[in-house]
Amino acid sequence: MVSKNTSEIKVTVVTEYDNFNSYPSENRFVFRYHIEIENLGNLPVKLLSRKWIIYDLGFGFTEVEGAGVIGLTPIIESGEKFTYFSNVILKSGVGNMEGHYVFENFEEGIFNVSIPKFNLVSGVLSN
Repeated sequence: MVSKNTSEIKVTVVTEYDNFNSYPSENRFVFRYHIEIENLGNLPVKLLSRKWIIYDLGFGFTEVEGAGVIGLTPIIESGEKFTYFSNVILKSGVGNMEGHYVFENFEEGIFNVSIPKFNLVSGVLSN
């Protein structure tokens, strides 16, 4: 688990290797990442978009951008949390991810929130 606070928003990430949906012989290593976003500020915020930088050892970097997360653009009230999970597929079984969310605070405008870098290492390769 890794966490990072930016502009009164705390982002926590927990990862797991998805052995059931991975096929190492086909260079398909699936990871699930669970995200918790906590609004530590006094004002509600709206998550507008995200940008990921995904590193796959031996295959380089990939950038992924898009509106919201998992098809949602949630409003997170002061003191509330929003959680979701998603997946990423690596070819090598070793890599990492990091990025940022774009949020809007209705009184102060648009701002970025860092997503801490987290490692992805398949169970197959760690044995």
